[in-house]
Amino acid sequence: MKLAKIIAILGLLAMSAVLIYGFTVGDFTGEGSQLITMPWGIVSLVDLYVGFILFSAWIVYREKSWLKTVIWVILMMILGFWAGSLYALLALVKSKGDWKIFWMGNRAS
Repeated sequence: MKLAKIIAILGLLAMSAVLIYGFTVGDFTGEGSQLITMPWGIVSLVDLYVGFILFSAWIVYREKSWLKTVIWVILMMILGFWAGSLYALLALVKSKGDWKIFWMGNRAS
């Protein structure tokens, strides 16, 4: 469980760094419009959003509250695995070392 927390924290830090870099140095609309004109840019975006949807399905499964679920899924679709890393870290902390609670959330009981 400790290793999983370290990985989640590293993911959160890495995503924070690249998001800050991208938003401060990059041109989101200009570069994004170029990305969707390239075949591998499209492949990368589809791959990314399939991952977002699969991770979001885990969030939907774990959460009882529809409001929390909707907020987390929106964050996932906008901020990507920054939100995924934060969600996983919070789930790891909340589970207190119990992998069943980590994976199943409120459905574990």
